[in-house]
Amino acid sequence: MIKTLQISENDAWNLAFKALSNNQTSENNAKEVADALINAEFDGQAGHGLSRIPSYVEQLNAGKVKGNVEPSLLSSKGSVIRVDANHGFAFPAISLAITEITTTCKKYGIAAASVSRSHHFGQAGTHVERLAEQGLIGLMFGNTPKAIPPWGGSKPVFGTNPIAFSAPRANDAPMVIDMSLSKVARGKVMLANQQNEKIPEGWAIDAEGKPTTDPKKALAGAMLPIGDAKGSALALMVEVLAAGLTGSNFGFEASSFLDAEGDSPGVGQLIIAIDPSFFSGESFGERTETIVGAILEQPGTRLPGDKRIEKRKAREKSEKITISKELHEKISILIKQ
Repeated sequence: MIKTLQISENDAWNLAFKALSNNQTSENNAKEVADALINAEFDGQAGHGLSRIPSYVEQLNAGKVKGNVEPSLLSSKGSVIRVDANHGFAFPAISLAITEITTTCKKYGIAAASVSRSHHFGQAGTHVERLAEQGLIGLMFGNTPKAIPPWGGSKPVFGTNPIAFSAPRANDAPMVIDMSLSKVARGKVMLANQQNEKIPEGWAIDAEGKPTTDPKKALAGAMLPIGDAKGSALALMVEVLAAGLTGSNFGFEASSFLDAEGDSPGVGQLIIAIDPSFFSGESFGERTETIVGAILEQPGTRLPGDKRIEKRKAREKSEKITISKELHEKISILIKQ
């Protein structure tokens, strides 16, 4: 049985910040990354939370991710923004892109931002949620290192390639849809491997293309796509949008997010923002609530993202985060080294 402990939000944030800032990461970047990791913990997404710190630090010390670089605004032409993460963490680059795209979208009604030479970007839904909080619709596509084979194959080519969508609501939290195109996010397999737990059948195949419940074999093999052939096709679409369009590495060209081997992953992200007022005036909110009402009037239904919001509220109320003692010890050692 895994031994756990509860720590305060402030202690958890300091744990992340110190582990990063003590290992070749600037103060500003360490703050951005710590914020993202703690937000993931509060949303119940531990695979994008504190469990990432050991691999982040390993990559920082190997130079695979550059913790001291700042993202660059390459260009802003019309409604198109280009940001270069410069092989640093994704989170500061995405923050820059969202700041720029918000202003541009409110001017033109629609805007797009590319992020090139990037890294693991955590919860895609959190990024587009920031756009919805500004009254905008958000879409985000990001490719990741190879994990999914083309349909009919067994050798990974595509990443798990998350897609996220957000829409503002008049009197409620934004609607947020966030999903990877594998049957489960690869971070959950990584977490199961760290905790020596088996994974459910149907999540992954091993290096020989056989179904497996061993997370170690799954990480060496491939993830299975949602929707079978349709999921594989969507993963290809994201590769083209997030990597092809931004000039970044495709999933099969990118090194792993999970270890210090190889060059920087150099993956990409594409963010699109839409101002509903340019399209439907003031009717967008009313029309959105119409379909929300049609969903929720049926017993047993919920909106995508509702569970995440429930978990966030529960953790905000308790102000506590649960972490394994083993992970806490690992991070504490990284702070001191």
